[in-house]
Amino acid sequence: MSLLWFLLIGLAAGWLAGMVMGGDLGLLGSMVVGVIGALLGGYVFGLLGISVGSLLGSLLVATVGAIALLLVMRALKHA
Repeated sequence: MSLLWFLLIGLAAGWLAGMVMGGDLGLLGSMVVGVIGALLGGYVFGLLGISVGSLLGSLLVATVGAIALLLVMRALKHA
């Protein structure tokens, strides 16, 4: 996957995660959360033996990872 696609999927995943979690992260925040979420989601899904090959699958994995990242960040903020 090219770097541009990776960043675009990260941006979309970060935006979706922000909408699900009820917050506006802004453009840069969405991209950062989405890219880190994509890496986190890819790692966890890989450990579970789940691989995706489509654009929609990559977006799903990145979004799940970004939501998990936001949950952890929210828990640490309130701790």
